[in-house]
Amino acid sequence: MTPEPGTLPMRRELVCLEPGAPPRLAVRTRAIPRVAAEQVLVRVQAASVNPIDAKRAGGYGRRLLGLKGAARFPLVLGNDLAGTVAAVGARVSRLAPGRRVFGLVATGRNGGAHASHVVVPQEQLVETRADLDPQALAVLPYSFTTMWLAVRSTGLVAAKAAGVRVLVNGASGALGRLALQVLSGWGSAVTAVCGKGKANDCLAAGAELALERGPATIAALPSEFQVVLNFGSWDDDPALASRLAPDALGHATSVHPLLADFDRLGWLSGALASRREWKAGRSAVARRAPGARYGWTVFKPDREALEALAAGAQERRFSLPIGGCWPFEQAGAAFEHVATGYGGRAVLVP
Repeated sequence: MTPEPGTLPMRRELVCLEPGAPPRLAVRTRAIPRVAAEQVLVRVQAASVNPIDAKRAGGYGRRLLGLKGAARFPLVLGNDLAGTVAAVGARVSRLAPGRRVFGLVATGRNGGAHASHVVVPQEQLVETRADLDPQALAVLPYSFTTMWLAVRSTGLVAAKAAGVRVLVNGASGALGRLALQVLSGWGSAVTAVCGKGKANDCLAAGAELALERGPATIAALPSEFQVVLNFGSWDDDPALASRLAPDALGHATSVHPLLADFDRLGWLSGALASRREWKAGRSAVARRAPGARYGWTVFKPDREALEALAAGAQERRFSLPIGGCWPFEQAGAAFEHVATGYGGRAVLVP
């Protein structure tokens, strides 16, 4: 149940004051929001800084994300968190105070996960064991969910994934690494296109073949893949589509220009440009595989993905390397770590 007002500590939150590079950040204190009937108050032990956070801190996506109330500065960023349940609403049945949890905050008007206490719908949290590192858990949900949505949009499912030939572009990034871990566990035959010096990491994560990205790497691959996942570069999308087999299931990309088109061109021209680019991608896929799906992946919380992540995390099957851990007062270094592309995920500890 929810404690009476005045019985909880104040909330510390990391606030991005205005768009800029580097971002202008400040730590502020305010009252903890009231917990609604189906919500959970989490005392945050760790939160992550994802590439989308670093981009949003510079103003990226303001036009479309503004429709969700998620673009008005000052704002609290972050989608991932791990911590302990501090209080629950009257209709919460899955969780109780004191339980260890991790999960997601949706991108919206109520702010993000970069705070000491965050109110989250119970459906966006899963319980975890006390012996699992909250920092290791906090870097997973956003990337795993986005990856899961991309895989699912192609029509690939665990029950029918054994032997399916999958091409993963951007395989050394967070989404790519997690895709390798998932798909190898499903028995898929995965080819990874990765960054320089990352081939061994991809092989260790489950790829059957790992190739460093070069000017002719994708074009040199056979046109035999039943699923293509583009987590690397939008510019690679046409070349990747040409590698599909005639009986391909689908092609998904998470690096599409949707938000950038609206930022750059405005509402009408942005919508027209995005539609034109989506149709060009769809046509490229259809020329190779007329029955294949084509999709642009957009993050949103997903219970199925979260439960799959929780099951794998409990068994230590899913992980991402951590590049550094910073308190809120040094959060600028965490954002710099992400924006400059240093290796490993960035973690904030309130």
